[in-house]
This record gives sequence, C-alpha cells and structure tokens, in this order.
Amino acid sequence: MRAIVYRGVNDLRLEIVPVPRIGTNELLVKVAVCGVCPTDIKKIQYGTVPPPRIFGHETAGTVVHIGGGASVLASRFKIGDRVALHHHVPCLDCHFCRHHAFAQCETYKRTGITAGFQPAGGGYAEYVRVMPFVLPGVVKIPAQNSFAEGAMLEPVNTVLKAVRRLSLLRGDVVLVAGQGPIGLMFTRLLQLSGAQVIATDLMESRLRLAKKFGAKWTMLASKPDQVGRAVSCPPSDGAHGVTRPAKVQPPTLIHRATHDRGLDAAVMAVPSDAVVRQAQTWLRGGGQLMLFAHTKRGAVMEIDPATVCVDEKDLLGSYSSDFTLQDEVARLVFSRQLDVRNLITHRFPLAETAAAVRLAGRPTKDSLKIIVEGTACRHP
Repeated sequence: MRAIVYRGVNDLRLEIVPVPRIGTNELLVKVAVCGVCPTDIKKIQYGTVPPPRIFGHETAGTVVHIGGGASVLASRFKIGDRVALHHHVPCLDCHFCRHHAFAQCETYKRTGITAGFQPAGGGYAEYVRVMPFVLPGVVKIPAQNSFAEGAMLEPVNTVLKAVRRLSLLRGDVVLVAGQGPIGLMFTRLLQLSGAQVIATDLMESRLRLAKKFGAKWTMLASKPDQVGRAVSCPPSDGAHGVTRPAKVQPPTLIHRATHDRGLDAAVMAVPSDAVVRQAQTWLRGGGQLMLFAHTKRGAVMEIDPATVCVDEKDLLGSYSSDFTLQDEVARLVFSRQLDVRNLITHRFPLAETAAAVRLAGRPTKDSLKIIVEGTACRHP
C-alpha cells in the first residue's frame, strides 16, 4: 500500500509499505480521511520522535477485515461499516483514571492504531490496523454524515474536554484567543454551553467566521510583541521599584461585556506567552485561564504568582481527549450542532500530504482545517 513515511525533520516521503497484518480482535480499516493535527506537525517539524513513523490520528474509513476468532468483535462491526477511529483509550481503572486524568494513564499513552513501524496513528496511509485496547473508541458514522465529520470527532473531543474543565455558569463571559479550527470549536461549544464568547484573532476574516460559530463579540487582537511589555513599576510596600510585565488595561469591550467585573474565563488557543499574560490581567478575581496550545516542553513563561494565590485566578491546562465524552461528541458533530464541515477549507490527496502539513503549519487567511483524503473517501 501507499503511505507517507516520516524519515526525519520535515522529511515526509511517499513509499510503498506492507498492508498491516491484523490478529484476533483487531480491525483493518481502509482510510478515507485523516485530518492534519498540530500535534503531528510539531513532531514532523521539530523531530521530537525518532523516524520512521507513519503519522495521522484524526482518521475515518471503512472496515475491510475483522480479525479471526473475534466473535464479540463481529457482533459490533461488519465489513463495510464506516467508522471514526480513536487512537488513545484509557484503562479506566488506574490511579490516574480514577482521578479522571485519562491523558496521564499509561494505557492511554499507548497508540493503538498503526500503518507500520512504531505505532503513530497511521492515518497518512491507505490502511490502518486497529488494536483491541482502542476498539471501545471506534464510532460508527451515520449514513447521512461524511467521513470528514467522523475524522473530526477526535479534535472536537479534546476541545469539549477543556470546556468541561472550566467552572462556568450560564451567561459567563469567556475570551477565546485565536480563531483557527480549534478556537472556532471552542467558540461554538462554549456558546452551546451557555457562555457568552468574546473571540479574538489577528485576522478579520476569522472573526467574521467566529460570529457564525456563536461569538457574541469579536475583537481584533494586538500583535503579540505589543502585549505585556515589561515596565518599571513603583513599589507598593516601601521596597525598591521592580520590573514587572505591564498590566494592559482591558479594552472597552471587555469592560462593557462584563459590567467592569472582568472575564470569567479565558481560553488560549494560540501558543503566545504574551497573550497569556494579557488575558490573566483581564480575568476577574476567581476567574480561570485555560492553556490549550502550550505543548512545547522546556519553555519558561513569566507570570505574577500573586494573581494565582491572592486573586485566586486558576491557571489550568487541558491536553488530548476524554474517552467518556465520545457519545456526546458524536451527538454534537453528527447532529451538526457543531457543524465541522464549515471548518474544512482544504483537501489534499494522500500523495500530497507533505504540502498539507506545510499549509497547516503556516496557515493563510483562507485556510482552516486541512484534511488528507484517501481513495475510499466520499462526502456530501
């Protein structure tokens, strides 16, 4: 079969590799669609994992073979089923799982879908092998929905998980920084949960789309290097003056939207430290700041710890998906309450995966979600 093999930093090659062999209680799925995810982009661009690998984990396709002797499996699936795959599933029994920290579970950290080499998702290939421990995450795609919608279940799940980590009341005002595909999902899911969303982005075209996704207000963002520059601050306790990040006054829009109270929460869908510092100053006391895009290890960011301690502004993170939300995610996507079709702007054939990754890594004003299509794809 054809597959896109990662051979080193920014080195993706179209190669011929063996079709994966499956065993008992395993599925062989012909790939129809695989989304291009920032997680894989970072691995490809920075070489954070050793080659060779076949990436791609936002995958949907058709069941073409069921492992022998799998009577229980055969009762759930049949040849020809259109399915969305989930490459990480937790054990639901370990210490981390009992604390609902599924992404920290050792079973969850294993990748259960492969097209060959070290398992890495495998969606940038014509066929993938689905291992037994991730079968509970496989979702059948309704006849009226496309493969692309099925492939979007995984990223939507990650966003809904983060939304659920926020302690929000109906009517709360939430800032979503960045209106790329992830930010737009946040905007819509927060709006569906009853929040009032202020959407920010550097691109006016994305702000117009944010209004369609449910943002009540939009605000053109400042350039990151113009935010929160260090200034010399006078002492408040008789000590010598110190240099601290400047407190950027909230725009009139935030004053008006929150009745001068401050934001109830802010979601960072962009990996900008400056925007984090800015948003932290705009939170009300007891507000919450959610980091979603800061996935690069080893970086150091300066924050004022007193805002966390004295002002009780929670600093939260959320990573990857929550398996227990799968049914709800499927309902939201397949009912099109969250219409992910409006996020997909570019489709590439498998042979042009490298170009798809480049575009996703350097988005233009016209690009949002990028997907790679296989020969089995059909979409309404």
